Amino acid sequence: QVQLVESGGGLVQAGDSLRLSCVASGRGISITVMGWVRQAPGKEREFVAALSWSGHMTTYADSVKGRFTVSRDNTKNMLYLQMNSLKPEDTGVYYCAARRVGDGNIATTREDFASWGQGTQVTVSS
Repeated sequence: QVQLVESGGGLVQAGDSLRLSCVASGRGISITVMGWVRQAPGKEREFVAALSWSGHMTTYADSVKGRFTVSRDNTKNMLYLQMNSLKPEDTGVYYCAARRVGDGNIATTREDFASWGQGTQVTVSS
């Protein structure tokens, strides 16, 4: 079983930066695909970014490409999301997520993930 705990959310202004962190634990966590999903008020969860276990392959939603960067440190079982040039439409709850071990080498949709954290709130004011 995988446990994921996010931190780093907060209230920022448009144009600011924020870095989210996720500490992961569980069998095989260092060799599985991990990523981020977010949910804006009144909307469904949407895929944000994903990273292969090696860190060599990444995928991003079109809405965050060029602004967000996902990274991981397998020595610490940590996943990060660096968010730059934040916009009000980036507001939402951000969830750290993980695929099942051996279940593909990357992720491109929220349905690819099997485990989720409790989420951290990000609010971007205009």
